[in-house]
Amino acid sequence: MATQITTLFLDVGGVLLTNGWDRKARQAAAETFGLDLAEMDERHHLTFDTYEEGKLSLDSYLDRVVFHQERPFSQRAFREFMFAQSKPYPEMLELVRGLKTRHGLRVTVVSNEGRELTEHRIRAFRLDVLVDCFIASCFVHFRKPDTDMFAIALDVSQACPGQVAYIDDRAMFVEVARTLGIAGIHHTGIETTRRELAALGLDC
Repeated sequence: MATQITTLFLDVGGVLLTNGWDRKARQAAAETFGLDLAEMDERHHLTFDTYEEGKLSLDSYLDRVVFHQERPFSQRAFREFMFAQSKPYPEMLELVRGLKTRHGLRVTVVSNEGRELTEHRIRAFRLDVLVDCFIASCFVHFRKPDTDMFAIALDVSQACPGQVAYIDDRAMFVEVARTLGIAGIHHTGIETTRRELAALGLDC
């Protein structure tokens, strides 16, 4: 039986790649650069949403979170450390690549991430070869769980909700997508995700 799913919506951090700048990465940065993690985390939480919504540059974010006082290292060195924390999940990338080829799917990223991190990750991991369009919070100035993120992704992809399968490692975002009629998959591991995709007719 032919599947009704024509489009995949995908998160990036926690699905295709590691998270771009999560607490684990910040802890590593604090240890590497000799920073106070508690202070850094507090300042991060006060301003990171603004960065992810594309209303603040990475340099300005770092000025607020790290370089509000003189440091013995450069902003460039810190940025390079941030970018180096991104690692691929090869099996998930291969799974999506296989699904796209076998089923002729359109692939759309729906992610919360700042511009510089998004652009770095697209280039470094050649996501533009795999993904047809990117609905990133920094581009559209909304963040999940705002339903406007999914509405824009549906418009850009020209897909009806019932034609979409959405994969995210955050349960709440999957739940929000389901309220719009999108088939949501809470990603906790490749094998369970593979089984849920197969149940939707997307075997690979």
